[in-house]
Amino acid sequence: MKTIGVSIPIPAPFAEELQAARLEAGDPLADAVPPHVTLMPPTPVEPDAEDALQDHLAKVAGSVTPFRMTLRGTGTFRPISPVVFVAVAEGIANCEQLERAVRSGPVERVLDFPYHPHVTIAHGVSDEALQEAFDGLAAYSCSMQVDSFSLYEHGHDGVWRPYRSFALGAG
Repeated sequence: MKTIGVSIPIPAPFAEELQAARLEAGDPLADAVPPHVTLMPPTPVEPDAEDALQDHLAKVAGSVTPFRMTLRGTGTFRPISPVVFVAVAEGIANCEQLERAVRSGPVERVLDFPYHPHVTIAHGVSDEALQEAFDGLAAYSCSMQVDSFSLYEHGHDGVWRPYRSFALGAG
C-alpha cells in the first residue's frame, strides 16, 4: 500500500517564494512538501485501487475548465492546529468543487476538518515562528492560471513527489 495525495501545484516563481517562506519559518517539512493547494489529503491506497483512482481523476479533470486562482494574505488555523497559510482569495469555489469531485471517486477519504483551500507556509513550529510567518506574508499576492492538478506519492524518504498530472478541460 502507498500513500497518495491530490493537489494543485503552485507554479514557479511563486512556488519558490512560498517554499522559501516555509524554510524561513523553520518548518521541518519545507523540503518534503512542495507548495500546493490540497484536493485530497494523504490517503492510503491499495495497489488494486490505483488504476480506478487514476481513471476517476482523469474524468474529473476533463470535466472542469481551467480557472484563475489568486493567493493573497495570510490566515491561520490556530488554536485548533498550529498552521499558518497563504489564503486562496480567488478561485475558492473552483477549488471546493474540484475537491468534492476528486473525493467522490473510488478511493474514499473522510476529512478531519472542513475543506479550506490554502497553501501552508508554517506548520508545527513555535508560536513565535508562526506569528512571524503570518506577519511576513500578510501582504503577499500572486495570481496564476490553474490548468491541471497532480497525483502525488509519499516516498519512503518522507518527500511528496508528483507522478501524474491531469489537464483540466481535456475531456
